[in-house]
Amino acid sequence: MSSAPRPPAANRARDALIQLLSIRGMGPRRLGLLLDGFGTPEAAVDASAHQWRELGLPEGVCHANPDAEKCDAIHGWLAASDSHHLIGRHDPGFPDRLRELPDAPVALFCRGRVASLHDPQLAIVGSRTPTSGGRQNAFAFAEHLAAQGLTITSGLALGVDSAAHRGALAAGGITVAVLGSGPDRIYPPENESLADEIVAGGGLVVSEWLPGTGPKRGHFPRRNRLISGLSHGVLVVEASLKSGSLITARLAGEQARDVFAIPGSIHNPLARGCHQLIREGAKLVETGRDVLEELAPALGAYLSPAAARAGQDDSGAHASEPPSAEEFPLDPDQQHILDLLGYDPQPADRLIEASGLTAAEVSSILLMLELAGQVATLPGGLYARTS
Repeated sequence: MSSAPRPPAANRARDALIQLLSIRGMGPRRLGLLLDGFGTPEAAVDASAHQWRELGLPEGVCHANPDAEKCDAIHGWLAASDSHHLIGRHDPGFPDRLRELPDAPVALFCRGRVASLHDPQLAIVGSRTPTSGGRQNAFAFAEHLAAQGLTITSGLALGVDSAAHRGALAAGGITVAVLGSGPDRIYPPENESLADEIVAGGGLVVSEWLPGTGPKRGHFPRRNRLISGLSHGVLVVEASLKSGSLITARLAGEQARDVFAIPGSIHNPLARGCHQLIREGAKLVETGRDVLEELAPALGAYLSPAAARAGQDDSGAHASEPPSAEEFPLDPDQQHILDLLGYDPQPADRLIEASGLTAAEVSSILLMLELAGQVATLPGGLYARTS
């Protein structure tokens, strides 16, 4: 971004928006009423309390003054880096896919390349505590689809979200992280370095919350509507029946976005959310081609030539395969336990009974297989092959 001063008109529009955002009790719905009623932030600031009242704003808000401390905090964050931006809903740079939502945000705080907001995007979401196979799938699908020209969007959470962001970066692609906190409050804090990598890679970290705002439980459903709203489709990798990823998928359906889900074992609790989505009409996904063939008709001009043809072979990302025996040579007892596991999660007691080995022997074998990346521990004391 150029360091040249903004034109006075742009400065005034931004300053007016900041004043409106700082008013106590304003909120996005009320600010949306003002922007829709007066057309621009400047006109809303110049309007009288009576005119605000006529739009349905409460008396206390009509007579409230901008909060100087909040205004200073926003101005300070924007001045801290050329990569920091504030984009209002009536700004030409605001993404059309968000503007069309009935609950569109009134403003976005952005760090990074704002043009990423307009990229063709696929959201990849899922459990914060995925199996190793789920994490591998998120990374592999993001890596493959980013290489085909899709921007990968997610929520910067631990687990599937982080793997998806990292997969896109590994491909040299673009990824967008949507926060449930202010743009200066990365959550979880373990992902601060990942946020830096996203920005350095030409991507974007975006929030509708003011600088200084911490993460709150109620923020994340609102964040999820932005993840789905920015995207042309949502791919759910692993999710329990109570996962927030199902909220994102439901919002995607309401927003007329495509919904995709990767199936798993019927015994894996983290596959049940995906199975529920598939029963409700989500497209079952096994390879990157399954996603591309749905999105290519609308996005062909943005994708690589191979992706625009929706893939004529199965060379794209697949659900992860277990490591080969050549990579990790197994002794007969280890191979026997791995064979007994199959591809469905099993409790250790069942493996002890079926194998004829002692509990100590089975426990030791499972630990060795886990260290070798062949087996993952699941909730409920279950074990599964990494598949």
